[in-house]
Amino acid sequence: MKRIELPFTPQDVANIRFAISPLGEVVASVRVVKDPDAHPLLKPWAHEVRRRLADVDWRLLSALVPVPTVTIAGFTCTPPSTSMPDLELELATMRGAAGRVRSDLEDARATHIRELYDDPDRGLERLTGEVSAYWEAAMAPYWPRIRSLLEGEILYRARLLAEGGAQRMLADLDEAIDWQDGRLTVRHRFASGTRSLRGLGLLLIPSVFVWPRVFSVTTPPYQPTVRYPARGIATLWERHDIDVPEALAAVLGHTRARLLAELDQPASTQALAMRLGLSEPGTSQHLTALRRAGLCTAHRTGRYVLYARSAVGESLLGGNPDA
Repeated sequence: MKRIELPFTPQDVANIRFAISPLGEVVASVRVVKDPDAHPLLKPWAHEVRRRLADVDWRLLSALVPVPTVTIAGFTCTPPSTSMPDLELELATMRGAAGRVRSDLEDARATHIRELYDDPDRGLERLTGEVSAYWEAAMAPYWPRIRSLLEGEILYRARLLAEGGAQRMLADLDEAIDWQDGRLTVRHRFASGTRSLRGLGLLLIPSVFVWPRVFSVTTPPYQPTVRYPARGIATLWERHDIDVPEALAAVLGHTRARLLAELDQPASTQALAMRLGLSEPGTSQHLTALRRAGLCTAHRTGRYVLYARSAVGESLLGGNPDA
């Protein structure tokens, strides 16, 4: 196993920060969809979304994320400049990367993707459209749970930083990452050497879909970045029996409160009606009311419509999806 070494100056230590990247999760998840057997903890998600992606054109996105993955062109998931960007902000950054497309494809040995290499502006327009469609089919229904887990990971790291400084916070990021004597070492399958952080510090991005690997960006012009698996991924797809708070049932009614509790995983109207012994039209009316109140979201992909709890719905149930 090769190693990339990142020596830290005092300025680099001062510039350590965290971020969540919806676009980075999209790109990493493509590997899982294409090869579920290599990602056993994520197979439940992959099996659910593969059939829905049959209605989505994501051929260009797929071509940019080869399996096995040696390297990915940098413009596909530029390290975010803010800690909590939404997908639209990251897609806007991608659209503005036309000047880097050819050089990034050359670095990634992906110049055979001619639609991007020959006409970067037009290719990026198609790519952002594909990412948006893929997001709605495969990511958006699950995002409140995923984001909650990632935010929990960042809060955990912040607590370690407060208790023991950078030494404590960086010491157990992942089995593939070591911190010793002011130097972060990342075990790597394909690259090795010592890379300067250039005084920019290190951006740490916890991720669900990079598991079981660690990915790094260490070459200019990009912000030095390490994407590592967040804690608790194994519990993310488990169904939990959630007791409906009596106070919530008193406000929403027992049926709607029970429906909200059932949305710990995205589900269709038909599946929810069967679970609760309701009619499909009645279930649809209740879900519409919950959606209008901002307690759940609806995501249509082809013939599928999935409902999922929103962040507001999660908080009303007092639930932490990764607890």
